[in-house]
Amino acid sequence: MAVKLRLTRKGTKKKPFYRIVAADIEAPRDGKFLEAVGTYDPMQDPAVINLKQDRIQYWLEQGAIPTTTVKSILKKQNAQSVSA
Repeated sequence: MAVKLRLTRKGTKKKPFYRIVAADIEAPRDGKFLEAVGTYDPMQDPAVINLKQDRIQYWLEQGAIPTTTVKSILKKQNAQSVSA
């Protein structure tokens, strides 16, 4: 089973809120997932990102592939934690 780290959309119309999840590649975007590993709220200024670093690291070690969006969120979060 191939796993991806990707976003699932929550929230209401015009007010998106996203969960970062580990999901099977064949599962639909807002469908079944294996584990929620973080959240992303782009409506806040600045955008709020909450991550479970240990679980993300676990899934990456297991061979999970992050989508381009999740990869950029992870890079942004790491840059902020290094500068803080």
